[in-house]
Parts: sequence; C-alpha cells; structure tokens
Amino acid sequence: MKKFIFCLIQLFTLFGYFQQGLSYFLTVDAHAEECFFDKVEIGSKLGLMYEISEGGFLDIDVKILDPDGELIYEGLRESSGKYTFAADKKGAYTYCFSNQMSTMTPKVVLFSMEVVEPQKADNDKDTQIGEGSDHKKLESMLRNLGSALTSVKHEQEYMNVRDRNHRAINESTNRRVVMWSFFEAVVLLTMTIGQVYYLKRFFEVRRVV
Repeated sequence: MKKFIFCLIQLFTLFGYFQQGLSYFLTVDAHAEECFFDKVEIGSKLGLMYEISEGGFLDIDVKILDPDGELIYEGLRESSGKYTFAADKKGAYTYCFSNQMSTMTPKVVLFSMEVVEPQKADNDKDTQIGEGSDHKKLESMLRNLGSALTSVKHEQEYMNVRDRNHRAINESTNRRVVMWSFFEAVVLLTMTIGQVYYLKRFFEVRRVV
C-alpha cells in the first residue's frame, strides 16, 4: 500500500514538472518590452527557450536579470535560443523580450521557462533502506522521463513554428516571383507596342516626305 501511495505522489510530482515546462505565445508590440518572473530557491536550475514565429525579420532582444537586477544573459536581434543556468541567489529572476528596435512591426514569440528545484533530502525515518533506495531510483527515473518528454514537446513546438515560418517564406517568395514575372510580361508588352508604334510613325513620316 505504501508503495502504491508513493507511486501516486511521484506521478503528481511528474505532472508538476510538466506544468513548469509549459510553452507560451507572446506578442511584443513595436517599441515595447515584456517581462516575466520566476521566484526560486538557491540551487534551482532555470532554463529559457524561445523562437520568433512572426513579425519583421524574426528577431528580438532578450535579457535575463537576477533578483538584484544584475544582467545574467543578453542577446540582441536573435531569432531563437536556449539558455540554462543555476540560481545562486534566492528571489525572482526576470526574463525580458524587447522589441524597441522595431518601428511598427510587432513580434510573436514562442517561449518556455523551466524550473527544476533542488532535490530535497528524504527525512522519512520509517522507510527501510532497501525500500528507500527503490523509491529514489523510481523518483530519478520519473524525473528523467518528465525532462525527456518535456524536451520532446518543446522540440515539436519549435519545429511547428519553424515549419510555419518556412512555409510563409516560401509563399512570400512565390508571390514575389509571380509578381516579377507579371511585371516583366507587362514591360515586354509595353516595349513591343511602343516599337510597333514608333516604326509605324517612322514610315508614315517617310511616306509624306
């Protein structure tokens, strides 16, 4: 019975890891900056993954600040990225996406913030040594499984975003090729009509003379 209850607790812990690894879509307007916060303990592992899905040249400025406001990471005009680090201070860490360099184009950002809290010691003195070892192995396996599944989920989301971006680029290129071909046809037709009209006028003048 104890093992069954422990397994249920671990499953709920696994679901908690999934909730900490959710992805979000964010629209950052021109000349704007959007920031988010994660309040963690010392020793926690934090991660930020992001991908620009729409807007302009698909670039944005990114920065991460510690609880004292000191800069941990900064990226300028980036289209995608991943940064992980360990928290050496207790408090709220800030993630900011800035679109202040854009004059009129908003940017759509797909991002995820992951937090892995430091592993707490097992204080249950009633647990036997062998059973405690099995529990630790099960907990480690569930944690690894949760991390792997979260990574796969994020990769699928980023691949969907990239596929949509590539499709949009292909469609835009195709439209430009069609418009350029139409423009060339119009120019060629105009030059042909102009040459025929010029030759006709030239022979009419010669005939009068």
